Amino acid sequence: MWVLRTPEERFADVPGFPYQPSYVEVVDGLRMAYVEAGPANGEPVLLLHGEPTWSFLYRAVIPILADAGLRVIAPDLIGFGRSDKPGDVAEHSYARHVEWVRSLAFDVLDLHGVTVVGHDWGGLIGLRLATENPDRMARFVATNTGLPTGDQQMPDVWLRFRSAVRAAPALDVARLVQSGCHTTLPPEVLAAYDAPFPDETYKAAPRAMPDLVPTTPDNPASAANRAAWQRLSTWDKPFLVAFSDHDPVTAAMGPILHRTVPGAESVTIPGGGHFLQEDAGKQLGVAIADFVTLNPRRPGR
Repeated sequence: MWVLRTPEERFADVPGFPYQPSYVEVVDGLRMAYVEAGPANGEPVLLLHGEPTWSFLYRAVIPILADAGLRVIAPDLIGFGRSDKPGDVAEHSYARHVEWVRSLAFDVLDLHGVTVVGHDWGGLIGLRLATENPDRMARFVATNTGLPTGDQQMPDVWLRFRSAVRAAPALDVARLVQSGCHTTLPPEVLAAYDAPFPDETYKAAPRAMPDLVPTTPDNPASAANRAAWQRLSTWDKPFLVAFSDHDPVTAAMGPILHRTVPGAESVTIPGGGHFLQEDAGKQLGVAIADFVTLNPRRPGR
């Protein structure tokens, strides 16, 4: 496997993100980065970002959860942030991304009683992680995400996004993030989203991810996602649907998750686009902290 590693100096000027990364080896011998905050003995909360961001996305959420006494763990998916970047698009698959996160959470960190927060691709991965490892879960928070099976048509706005990624000779990561926000991001924040990718050779993961989303019923991930939906229909742990009020990409999935998951709670985060962590990060952090506090772990779960 051809693997690239972003030089550390690319992250020297990242604003508002003082956390020192830790590095561990996951399956396939890849190095995965994560940051951690809060008390080491606090209940673990795993924050999973999506396409094309990295753990920096959660910089407004992390301190709120840490101040609530939670052990916050925010990894960079393989191919993003400070994590190793397989340079061949073909090396990326939905199953591999699920396995890389599973390896970090359970093989390396040995997390139990974890609350998973999944945004965008972090939800596609996290929902699989949760339903395939329910004994390790305490709660789940789905935020502007979904679990496509290919049995329904994806929104036109998402299809246009996929076409743009396929056609772009140079992928402008910062522009993709800005296009999913309601607020105008300052130049230093946009630069932070570009930081993991010194040149086009580093961008195999953000190029690959749109084509890994199941859009036909016979997609390699469709059967596993259908099985995950079946498990969600009998889910017996606290589940929060925390979507923003202005996300054209995933808005339709929020009510479906709420209807499918028994006892699911819902909260709408006002003023947020797709990347609501940028538009309303503090509000999202408070919603997650309140959800954990109001839904204490039950004995044996």
